[in-house]
Amino acid sequence: MLHSMTGFARESEESSLGTLTWELRAVNHRYLDVQFKIPDELRSKEQLLRQQVGDRLKRGKVECTFHFRRAFDESREMQLNMELVGLLSKRLDEVSASLPSAGTVNPVDLLRWPGIVQQEEIDMEPLFVEASRLLDTALAAMATMRASEGERIEAMLESRCNDVDAIAKSVRTRMPQVLDATRAKQRDRIDKLDVDADPARLEVELALIAQKLDVDEELDRLDSHVEEIRATLGKEEAVGRRLDFLMQELNREANTLASKSADAETTKAAVDLKVLIEQMREQVQNVE
Repeated sequence: MLHSMTGFARESEESSLGTLTWELRAVNHRYLDVQFKIPDELRSKEQLLRQQVGDRLKRGKVECTFHFRRAFDESREMQLNMELVGLLSKRLDEVSASLPSAGTVNPVDLLRWPGIVQQEEIDMEPLFVEASRLLDTALAAMATMRASEGERIEAMLESRCNDVDAIAKSVRTRMPQVLDATRAKQRDRIDKLDVDADPARLEVELALIAQKLDVDEELDRLDSHVEEIRATLGKEEAVGRRLDFLMQELNREANTLASKSADAETTKAAVDLKVLIEQMREQVQNVE
């Protein structure tokens, strides 16, 4: 099953520690590039979180943002450093005595002074355990979205492969009459020159022309690449890079078919092939 590299997930839950929220955003990328935006309390655990993402995803640029709002505990919140408050009060009195016009200090401004309000430090281990568990949930949700998009891409690729098969079959069916028409055209040109041509030499030249126009090998390789694409679609591992390579191979055969074309129908078939291959290539760029 294919998986798209694009996806989004947002998971949030309430716990005894507070409100935890993960937001994951993923877009296509040549390899796996994981970026974290997390609170300082979890910074020491970033490598473990990065490995957790790497265990689930193989390619894509993934932005992982963690939001944490502490639970309010009336018995613990807004603890004041009264010793520092007393010291600041004395200094403010000294300033007021020296500058009577300075006015009084707003107590709210005093609370903003560094160190006045004291908060109990969060125990990092329980926070990491809960954050890691919620990250797993978010990764699973995003994997579901990526799988759903992958199914759509796979259906599209299957449809285009059928179209490529149909075009290749049409060209193969028409090639004998194309070669016959080319031989007849060359004979007609020689006849119009009104010269005596060596029949044996003429047959050799016509055989060489037919050989240059023969596209059986290109059509065989097209069939082979299409079969390989179908086989690749059935694999469980990440196959984006392999599919991208197969798109290049398909395009090469389509270009060769166009260069060997001897009539307008074959040229049109080659152009139609390139359009189909480009449509597939655009989708494959988004496959994990």
